[in-house]
Amino acid sequence: MAEKKQALLIFTKPPLPGVVKTRMTNEYGGFFTMEQAAQFYKCCFYDVCEMSVQALMELQAMNDELVAADPTADKITYDFFCSTTPEKSLPKVQEVFDAIGPWPMDIHFIVDSGTTFDEHFNDAFEQIFAMGYESIVSIGGDVPTMPKSHLIQAFQWLDYFQSLGTPGFVYAPCQECGTSLVGFSHNTVMDHTGVYYNMDGRPALDGYLEKLQEANERAIFLSIRIISTTLSFFRAVLIMGRSPHFMSGRASWRRVRAYSSPFCLAMKASTLSITWGTRSMMRSTVVLAGGVMLIMRTVPSLMTKKPMGSIFTPVALPPP
Repeated sequence: MAEKKQALLIFTKPPLPGVVKTRMTNEYGGFFTMEQAAQFYKCCFYDVCEMSVQALMELQAMNDELVAADPTADKITYDFFCSTTPEKSLPKVQEVFDAIGPWPMDIHFIVDSGTTFDEHFNDAFEQIFAMGYESIVSIGGDVPTMPKSHLIQAFQWLDYFQSLGTPGFVYAPCQECGTSLVGFSHNTVMDHTGVYYNMDGRPALDGYLEKLQEANERAIFLSIRIISTTLSFFRAVLIMGRSPHFMSGRASWRRVRAYSSPFCLAMKASTLSITWGTRSMMRSTVVLAGGVMLIMRTVPSLMTKKPMGSIFTPVALPPP
């Protein structure tokens, strides 16, 4: 029996006014104040982290069950990493986790460095691979529409590629050919150099595709949306309100109202509570309003032409 480690990596900034989601603020043509944008990002971040921990716990339980049934099977440990920059931001990020703790699994913190986003991305991956991890799946803190199944399948595909002796790559493109999930193994011929920072305006998706073609690596593509602009915000609100993927264990409409509260005009104060079993995981004072139904009735054109929920259709699982 071999023992190996897999890592989930989340990149984040401290959810402070003027630091996160500035493109959605009044100063840049959006509708949030800087304070509202920071609170919105914090909601996103908590949801992403909750979903990520649930995915890792499910993967761990599946592997534990497999090893119990077959002692020759590989024993895998799944760990959660959070990376931020600069180093002075680390205590603020840790405070965000501590504010709603304790968490059901350890959170490992690292500080990434570099002069470009590519270098920061490379540095974080290199740090974790140097700790002996076989594969890394990375996501941002602003993808609350990501299904838990995407994370689970991403790790399963990377493990499957490794079992074939041909390391692979998993990727979730988002709007405008950006990225919401990127993962590969320590022996995959891949890095992030030139993907996000380049002088010819090439989208990140094209950058990764070119690297895959050059290295002749196997790849699996998933699909999801990040929230970085006003338009993507409305799409996400609609998706969260109508997709069954956001009903499990959470009050869907209360979450939609929490996300949309800075936009709504008719408001009242309430409390959003997300529970983990019998323990309260998150209590955050939010502004609730009835404007969500108005959004859904009057802004259908903001959705894509695909049927509702189609972006959540998972790819087939790797062969057993």
